[in-house]
Amino acid sequence: MTEWWEHAYKGGPMVQVDGFPRPLYPPDAASHGRTPSVDGPDVEAYKRTVSRLGRWPWQTFDQAFSNGFSHGTSGNVSQTGLAGVQRQQHIDATGWVGTSTFNTLRSARVPTGPHAGEMAMDAYSVNLINEAFARFGGHEPAPEPTGTLRQQALNRAIGEIGNAESPAGSNKQAYGAWYGMNGVPWCAIFCTWAFELSGDSPAFVKGSRYSYVPYVVADARAGRYGLTTTDDPIPGDLVAYDWGYDGTYDHIGIFEQWSGGGSFQAVEGNTSTSNDSNGGQVMRRTRNRGSQATVFVRVKEP
Repeated sequence: MTEWWEHAYKGGPMVQVDGFPRPLYPPDAASHGRTPSVDGPDVEAYKRTVSRLGRWPWQTFDQAFSNGFSHGTSGNVSQTGLAGVQRQQHIDATGWVGTSTFNTLRSARVPTGPHAGEMAMDAYSVNLINEAFARFGGHEPAPEPTGTLRQQALNRAIGEIGNAESPAGSNKQAYGAWYGMNGVPWCAIFCTWAFELSGDSPAFVKGSRYSYVPYVVADARAGRYGLTTTDDPIPGDLVAYDWGYDGTYDHIGIFEQWSGGGSFQAVEGNTSTSNDSNGGQVMRRTRNRGSQATVFVRVKEP
């Protein structure tokens, strides 16, 4: 006879909630380009649920998404945390919370003890999830505005790292819906969104400027709308790429910092490691200015 932790949890119809509050990342996810999540009631709900699933000690739960809860604190079944549940369900055991893990927690049943057979996400946890959804609405809150508009736009973009279009391959995402041009390649739209929601830049206009990378480069070279080219980018400038050196710029992101040897980091929309220009995700990418034609664009402050 196998033990309960040696096979997948028994499931049932997913408990009803108002929506997925947001992706969750622990502090150590910063080394993978993710922004660690702020505290919230959804974290408390997951701790209760994972505890009822036998993977975390029952206690007075706080609302911090710690490395310990995310990855577990030991090899003992009762201390393996969220990653232990993921391994049991054959989900990539990152310890992060995406929609697959969220739906698993909504559908798994308590495996043993006096509550065996009950849904692991109880009514109290459902109320916490609904409270979190009302607060976060599916996204991590943007950082508080600080510094220049460029820095604010960069911070806002960083807060979106990990978000992806849905369904995959559709080019449909929140930034295009906001701009009024959804279902099309959206790297430039993502930059426009980040700046327009951060302040009144002379360069960007919702629904008008910019959805097309070559227009950004052309206006910067002509000195229009507060855009200029620069060879010395600072955080929050734009960076455009021409992969084929054919004179048409294919992709754009927001410059974050130099990382040495001509390499730099940028936050980009609609990219992935398998498709630089139409990958469907917001990511922090490491690029080298000599690997393609590269133009850095300074965005004028209002």
